[in-house]
Amino acid sequence: MARTATSSAPLSAGLLPWLGLALILVIADQFTKVLILGYFKLGESTYVTSFFNVVRAHNTGAAFSFLADASGWQRWLFTGIAVAAVGFILWLLRSHAGQRLFCFSLACILGGAVGNLVDRLMHGYVVDFLQFHWRNQWYFPAFNVADAAITIGAIGLVLDELLRVRRSR
Repeated sequence: MARTATSSAPLSAGLLPWLGLALILVIADQFTKVLILGYFKLGESTYVTSFFNVVRAHNTGAAFSFLADASGWQRWLFTGIAVAAVGFILWLLRSHAGQRLFCFSLACILGGAVGNLVDRLMHGYVVDFLQFHWRNQWYFPAFNVADAAITIGAIGLVLDELLRVRRSR
């Protein structure tokens, strides 16, 4: 059956809240990165607590600086992966608009992916600035709002799957 404008309207309406959440995450991510770029020099750090710093770092790689030392081709590889992921997530959101936890998780991942994609396209690297450490000896790699959104989304997807399996028993 051909889809008409009226039959696709509820589907689009179910998609809007998730796209709105993703947009809010992109805006929050980019706003915080603009602040970091404006107020911190590369490598500059401010201790906030005994276990948390704000630091300006540039990541030309992926998670945990994967491929950061490559010669520059990784920028376009990760850009392509992000664009493909955005398309796939949009398709999943449209296909499963009524599944709240699943769509919340996908919207978080979408917002984070777009936030970091904007960085790659604008700067050639991702701006990271949140850094946790333990006794000034162990440092977790710096990350940003987009990375946190992606992590929350991944946790949500795992939880959604666990709940789905539990319901099917």
